[in-house]
Amino acid sequence: MTDFSLIETLRWEPGDGFIRLRLHLARLSRSARRLGFPQPIEAAAKLEHAVAGSAGPLRIRLASDGQGRIEVTRAAFVPLAPETIWTIRIAETRLDSTNRLLRHKTTRRAVYETARAEYAPDEADEVMLLNERGEVCEGTITSVFLDDGTGMLRTPPISCGLLAGVLRTELICARKARVGRLTVADLDTGTLYIGNSLRGLIRANLVRT
Repeated sequence: MTDFSLIETLRWEPGDGFIRLRLHLARLSRSARRLGFPQPIEAAAKLEHAVAGSAGPLRIRLASDGQGRIEVTRAAFVPLAPETIWTIRIAETRLDSTNRLLRHKTTRRAVYETARAEYAPDEADEVMLLNERGEVCEGTITSVFLDDGTGMLRTPPISCGLLAGVLRTELICARKARVGRLTVADLDTGTLYIGNSLRGLIRANLVRT
């Protein structure tokens, strides 16, 4: 378990600071504990150092490896317009629901990169993955949510083989989302959204090929 790192991708805004920082740090700590990595006790301080003196929105990437080393990189961030709708397609690549590493955000991203490469950038803004049973799991960089008219979003359980996304966790804790298995057919019964902590919820249009 030394050939990969745990990662967190955060959004920083002037005046607001890090968005969902507590949830990001909690996930990082939980993953470190479950995978036998050193606790990333310097993560918060390194994050604050990385944004010192910044004046505009930033995308911050934190990586913590099995030796306890923490690396933080930053880049300018441009939020999506509120009315943005992303085109989504479904990958042939499948996730293995028994692979527990999928529940953690790590640099082992080969399966997601393979899925993303199935479509050109102008064919899909994001690519959705299913598991070996055909259940909806997640996008390559997003969680999946369905507004099925009940007043609460539905999002797949991590037991299907997916990441415990920070935005997903926030929405579940706020009782704005509930866990429930989704099939591809279910996606036709409501309004589809995808999202992550960096970009928030994004309306999505699923295109079948």
